Amino acid sequence: MEIREVLEKVKEGELSVNEAASYLRREPFEEMGYAKLDMHRRVRSGFSEVIFCSGKTDEHLLRIFGKLYETDGEVFGTRATAAQYEMIQKEYPMAMYDPVSHILKIEKPKKRIGKIAVCTAGTADIPVAEEAAQTAEYFGTNVERIYDIGVSGLHRMLSKLEQIQSANCVVAVAGMEGALASVLGGLVDKPVIAVPTSVGYGASMHGLSALLTMINSCANGIAVVNIDNGYGAGYMATQINRLGVHDE
Repeated sequence: MEIREVLEKVKEGELSVNEAASYLRREPFEEMGYAKLDMHRRVRSGFSEVIFCSGKTDEHLLRIFGKLYETDGEVFGTRATAAQYEMIQKEYPMAMYDPVSHILKIEKPKKRIGKIAVCTAGTADIPVAEEAAQTAEYFGTNVERIYDIGVSGLHRMLSKLEQIQSANCVVAVAGMEGALASVLGGLVDKPVIAVPTSVGYGASMHGLSALLTMINSCANGIAVVNIDNGYGAGYMATQINRLGVHDE
């Protein structure tokens, strides 16, 4: 719960003053020995802690997932495997898994605000784009997906330009040479978050070519996240979207 939520519950009589005081006296993190869960992250930053599932043991993932769900009533994990989902679902049947983005979550219904556009150069970039889109949706942002509009067929992008320009932020996901972000950067008046992907033939160097293209873009208003970091792009896009909604 956020501090405002605690105070509202006291006001409505759902929590006693002593219960609220006990909650507020809690440590800002949950010590689990192998992990220290940042329980006050949403209070400080507006975003609750997310689980990076890759590389975690089943026992650690299960206990971390359970503790965050117990605290917030929802939980979000990235880079999960199908095997990890099957393990989690045995304990939490309501858990959902997307095999495209590899996102594992339990999500409460929520109101979504504003709009961002998540665009891909090609269909092979969709897994990273979906990580960005679903991250933004989880954190309360409306997302418009505009896929397969790469520069090898510029007319495809131009047919969707009005939708892209109406967003508070644009996420451009591209592998190969990574030119999509530069083209979009020259066509919109909103920030563009460029996401290089590890899609391409040998000289793409697992996304390094796209990363360097995006960093060296001659278009203005472009920020670049790490290779395949859809989560980081969705998070940043949500921050920008919140500012855009606030300024309306």
